[in-house]
Amino acid sequence: MRTFKFGGSSLKDAAAVRNVGAILQRFKDENLVIVVSAMGKTTNALEEVIYAHARQDGTALALLDGIKGMHDTLAKELLPGNQEILAALNDTFVEAHWVLDEPPHPHFDYMYDQIICVGELASSRIVHAYLNHIGLVTAWLDAREVIITDEIHREGWVDWTETGRRMEEKVKPMVTQPGFLLTQGFIASTRDNATTTLGREGSDYTTAIFSYCLNAENMTIWKDVPGVLTGDPRLFDNVTKLDRLSYKEAIEMTYYGAKVIHPKTIKPLQNKSIPLYVKSFVEPEGEGTLISADVEDHYPPIVTVEQDQTLLSIATRDFSFVAEHHLSLLFQKIADQRLQVNMMQNSAISFSICVNRAPEKVQAFIDNIETEFKVTREDGLELITIRHPQDGVMENMRRGRIVLFEERIRNTVQFVAKNVPVMARKG
Repeated sequence: MRTFKFGGSSLKDAAAVRNVGAILQRFKDENLVIVVSAMGKTTNALEEVIYAHARQDGTALALLDGIKGMHDTLAKELLPGNQEILAALNDTFVEAHWVLDEPPHPHFDYMYDQIICVGELASSRIVHAYLNHIGLVTAWLDAREVIITDEIHREGWVDWTETGRRMEEKVKPMVTQPGFLLTQGFIASTRDNATTTLGREGSDYTTAIFSYCLNAENMTIWKDVPGVLTGDPRLFDNVTKLDRLSYKEAIEMTYYGAKVIHPKTIKPLQNKSIPLYVKSFVEPEGEGTLISADVEDHYPPIVTVEQDQTLLSIATRDFSFVAEHHLSLLFQKIADQRLQVNMMQNSAISFSICVNRAPEKVQAFIDNIETEFKVTREDGLELITIRHPQDGVMENMRRGRIVLFEERIRNTVQFVAKNVPVMARKG
């Protein structure tokens, strides 16, 4: 049994869904668990619905109906005359309508998860119906029935014991049957059946959870790139594909912001030595990149750029040293808000952290410490990480940027920077 994951870009329109079907035809005699994301930019569109509902500006229902209309149109193009899929989509979107019929929930993250899940559910309904339509026998599973998390919304932590038990009881009998099993990425639930999510772009992690619990032979992530590259091709011209990669290097890359794989994906696979392939749905015959244990750790420079970073510089209000008890308090507040800290540095009277853009969490963190600390905040920054650095690469990455702070750890260099305005560069 193997696991496949198809993301939003591989399902963005009817032609893309047909392409996924063509890829899966090549594996029609195998047992596959297939995990799908929401289609195209659906998650972004649903976030607009959520924010509109929170604002109570009267646009949320219309925005949601527009998203439903897009899915209905896609279903009609792929499955003309199929009324069952339209009914299934209607039932899916009704759940979100119920949320919008009520006043905004006081816990924003809870409300977020109850609406955002519609994207994956609708996508999986369409792909499931289409695969059966083209003769690929496929069962459908609601991932929320088997992946169980704590009650922290938008960043749920998996309850591995309960999830493993449910996988054993419900999923293993399904994967021993002929055909495919299709489910959703990103979404999960609490033991009380409240929908939770695993963090943005969490479908990779979902697939790793299934792979781990079901002892998959291997896992494949299908992307719009030929494999894992030495840099983001949207930002850099001269990138090369890495044919093989160790679990250790993959964990380092994803931790430092490489977007090709979700950061939590590798560890469950490493624990059971399950190989991971990153392959192209554009050129499915390509070899892609193999991530496994048996790889030499010799690599060219690998560059990741995390944009939309926030730098918080924290100082005591009485100008005393930032001592151990201060750091203990700050780390506890960071944990309470589940801020993702990408870099930190301290001096005698200040402590600086670079975190992913999360306006609500960042503001809540500041509010919780402002009685004891003065906080300076700067948004819109870049965090640049160079693994296996070489002088020429580092010089190129610094060019046109103001470096705010920098750190070198063994074979990794990181710096937080902001771009120099064009006029300033000319001056």
